[in-house]
Amino acid sequence: MDTPAGERPTLKTIAFMTGLGITTVSRALKDAPEIGEETRRRVQLVAKQVGYRPNRAGVRLRTGKTNVISLILNTEQEVTGFSSDLIYGISEVLADTPYHLIVTPYSRRNDPMEPVRYVVETGSADGIIISRTEPDDPRVRYMLEHGFPFATHGRTDMGLDHAFHDFDNLVYAREAVRALAKAGRRRLMLLGPSPTLSYHYHMRDGFHEGLYESGASEVPFAGATLDSPIGDIKAKIAELMRRPNRPDGIVSGSGGATFAIVAGIEEAGLKLGRDVDLVSKQSSRLLHWFRREIFTVDEDIKLAGRELSSAVLRRIAGAEAKSLQSLSVPGKPARE
Repeated sequence: MDTPAGERPTLKTIAFMTGLGITTVSRALKDAPEIGEETRRRVQLVAKQVGYRPNRAGVRLRTGKTNVISLILNTEQEVTGFSSDLIYGISEVLADTPYHLIVTPYSRRNDPMEPVRYVVETGSADGIIISRTEPDDPRVRYMLEHGFPFATHGRTDMGLDHAFHDFDNLVYAREAVRALAKAGRRRLMLLGPSPTLSYHYHMRDGFHEGLYESGASEVPFAGATLDSPIGDIKAKIAELMRRPNRPDGIVSGSGGATFAIVAGIEEAGLKLGRDVDLVSKQSSRLLHWFRREIFTVDEDIKLAGRELSSAVLRRIAGAEAKSLQSLSVPGKPARE
């Protein structure tokens, strides 16, 4: 049976092609346990071949669900593919479910609560994923108060249980200091995130633990954060590296910022690996292609996407938030 041009295939289309009832087809597409595996496979194969997609308006009327997950993402988070890797990881998990991903963008110039309120108040998604988590995050408090399923990329310090996935930035910074100290570096600097974000404190705690353990000293750097424009980071680093008390070791919290750090070091006439060593997180292999002297630690953003989407789906299904918390432990810094 060919579907007439311009008409969407329906459950009736699949029922006709498989010789099954519409109710059986519907249940098979939902992986209902009472439908045999062979029947489920046959129905799902035909549905894929004819390009069947459920009508979202009809699904919402019948079930009260949208089958949508909203990723609320800062529009400036595209450095070195962060956004695309996160979306890829989320999509890998959603591909085998009825759910679809919608990206809801916002800018730091706007109130980050606005997109969260919109999704919750309009019911335009069944669950939300947010990033750039703050220690006392009003978005988290709002969604908890409204009983809305969500997961966060990063932790809070609110004493409230919620689903999250995070990278252990405390361990990362501590191991970075250890690697620099082992390389003979004694005056160390940290380029970390904005103090408004939770992982700022995790990273600083790890950095200070490493300093205390190794006996190294900190060279303060208040000129920029990971949120600063790349040009500003480069200029501030170049200025710092021209001073007599410049650092001989740097810990960077972001692969994107590391390009600016290296440019600043070289603008000051210094050589990476000889005058100064650098440890950086990376979510791709670009840093080793850029400068092989950099010590790197991998942060798997696609894994974060998979963990977050799994957590929010399980939260929608009623799983306890406390059971939906995961932490990636970084490896040791290394040169390739």
